[in-house]
Amino acid sequence: MSALAVRGLTVTYRQRAALRGVAFDAADGQVTGVVGPNGAGKSTLLKAVVGLVAPDAGTVTVGGKPIGRMRRQVAYLPQRSVIDWDYPAQVGEVVAMGRYPHLGPLRRRHAHDRQQVANALERVRLAELATRQIGELSGGQQQRVFLARALAQEASLYLLDEPFAGVDAPTVTLLSTLLRELAAAGSAVVLVNHDLAAVETLCDRLLLLNQIVIAEGASAEVLLPEVLSAAYGAVPAQARARQAVR
Repeated sequence: MSALAVRGLTVTYRQRAALRGVAFDAADGQVTGVVGPNGAGKSTLLKAVVGLVAPDAGTVTVGGKPIGRMRRQVAYLPQRSVIDWDYPAQVGEVVAMGRYPHLGPLRRRHAHDRQQVANALERVRLAELATRQIGELSGGQQQRVFLARALAQEASLYLLDEPFAGVDAPTVTLLSTLLRELAAAGSAVVLVNHDLAAVETLCDRLLLLNQIVIAEGASAEVLLPEVLSAAYGAVPAQARARQAVR
């Protein structure tokens, strides 16, 4: 059984087809990369999975159950560009939001909740900045805060939209390590990324998307010039460089 199973997902956005009959699986213990040209529907796919965009058709299941019954098991990291970084919240407060799905109706945090927040901050190396306003952080630090929020949730499925965009090299290395650790611990990780070289190194499987699924499989099967040209219209420069060094 797949950790995430998407079947026949169709989404119309502003009277334009964003996704058409998309079907794919993401397995526990693996990192799945979603790649494709601009406007291919990559971000829309993640938003539809978590319910931020209403699909016209299709189903999404997590662990064989409808996504609506499994939301506490799904952690979503949106693009940094859609977040209001001027909102007056401290780092620790943002990370603690990851515990909300586990809190009771009174929203009281217990010792385990506080420990998970502290552990998450330690893992992203931001424990000393817990009382800092998020707007005062660098781009890399901000991204680490939101990954910490996802870690604090103790989810089984992690969905990340362009987690490496606009961050420094040390943060890319740290995030990549943490994502591999999540997969090694048995979680399913799905990430959108435009860097084909990076996904080849990081991901176990790839989903090549351009409104429809162009290809799905191991990196070596998807990152072929003839396959990429079917999605991009021409082989991307990154892929040409990749082939040149082989």
